[in-house]
Amino acid sequence: MTVSYDKLWKLLIDKKINRTELKILSGVSFNVLAKMGRNEYVSLESLCKICAALKCDIGEIMEFTNGETA
Repeated sequence: MTVSYDKLWKLLIDKKINRTELKILSGVSFNVLAKMGRNEYVSLESLCKICAALKCDIGEIMEFTNGETA
């Protein structure tokens, strides 16, 4: 099972927020955002910070998928 953060990137586009702004709003590091850009696992704490900053649910920023990521 793999993880995909495509929903997060689409949400940022819809809200007109870039990754630097998300880093400042949420308090997560660039390293966390870089891992998310590669669809790697990050801590639940980081995901919660992002959800709080964007006022959304975790299902709105990520999903688990079967198989390999593209």
